[in-house]
Amino acid sequence: MKREEEKLTVTVSGGTIQDVDQTHAAGPVGSGRVVEFATPRAKLIEEADGAIRRDLATFPKALAAYDALSRDPEALACWDMANYITMRKLGYNDHGRVHAWVTGAASMAILDLLVQGGVRPDLVESGLGDLDDAYLAVILGTMLHDIGNQVHRAAHEAHGVTLALPIVDRILTPIYPDVFKRTKVRAFVLHCIDCHDLNPTPLTVEGGVTAVADGIDITKGRGRKAFALGSVDIHSISALAVDNVTISRGHDRPVRIDVTMNNSGGIFQVEEILAPKVIKSPLARYVSLNARMRDGDEARILDRVRLEGDHFVMDLDSGEEVAVAVNTISRPVGKDVGLGGVVDPTLVSPATEPGAD
Repeated sequence: MKREEEKLTVTVSGGTIQDVDQTHAAGPVGSGRVVEFATPRAKLIEEADGAIRRDLATFPKALAAYDALSRDPEALACWDMANYITMRKLGYNDHGRVHAWVTGAASMAILDLLVQGGVRPDLVESGLGDLDDAYLAVILGTMLHDIGNQVHRAAHEAHGVTLALPIVDRILTPIYPDVFKRTKVRAFVLHCIDCHDLNPTPLTVEGGVTAVADGIDITKGRGRKAFALGSVDIHSISALAVDNVTISRGHDRPVRIDVTMNNSGGIFQVEEILAPKVIKSPLARYVSLNARMRDGDEARILDRVRLEGDHFVMDLDSGEEVAVAVNTISRPVGKDVGLGGVVDPTLVSPATEPGAD
């Protein structure tokens, strides 16, 4: 693939993992077309901020909304508390500010490629708004999609809609003085939040963009954070096996998503998290998904796993030993993922694990 065709790359290039801090800035605007997300945390947000601003440069309403959201104290507190519950209490991957900015940048990249490919967002197709309105709905809905986790992971989508309402109203009021238009645009934002986890299934292009963007944040930077806090399970381990995810212009479809793995265990992230969000959204016919192993030897994450009583004891490659309780709850598992081409929707079951994304 030619470098200039790439729209956005989510990757990790080392550094340290930092927990939630209390700064209120998104970081300065970056430069360049391809964005490399890297730890530590401030760098991730800085690069994502630059990517978002470039995609919103010609959409004044959407950019104004993003600016307001980036410095909104209620939104910032919501992201921090969502991360506290999901990471500290449940041991899941990052669901806070970094996830909000990474998925926000991914959503802009996806929407931009869709529009370039002739796809009309529902706000435009319905005659209720223009592209500026559609970009606004997607950036707000995507960046706020996980704030419901601060209440609980269970029903976090519905909690998120409730918690987002005052934030969204505060941001939209100066942009849309007409309450009739403002309420209609707000509906698209709330739909993105409610449908991001396929429960229920997204019905709009905007909702589909948020869902797929959420599924793209599966790289090892996100898994390493949970891993460092003591969460050793298939989610954190398989996330460590994903080096990067690239969003680019497709050949026969507007959007192409390429996942590069350092270990074949990363296929779990593709099959259980990303693929269902492509398949079960209105974007299914517009997106191709490919996964491949990186060149060179397969990275070693675990040295050995043994069952002792009701726990798996894992000998990590670092020399550490970690005990993890066995999950005895059965759940459906997909059979296969079409690698090197479009995912076959008949071969993948939807993700049901509550901590998957």
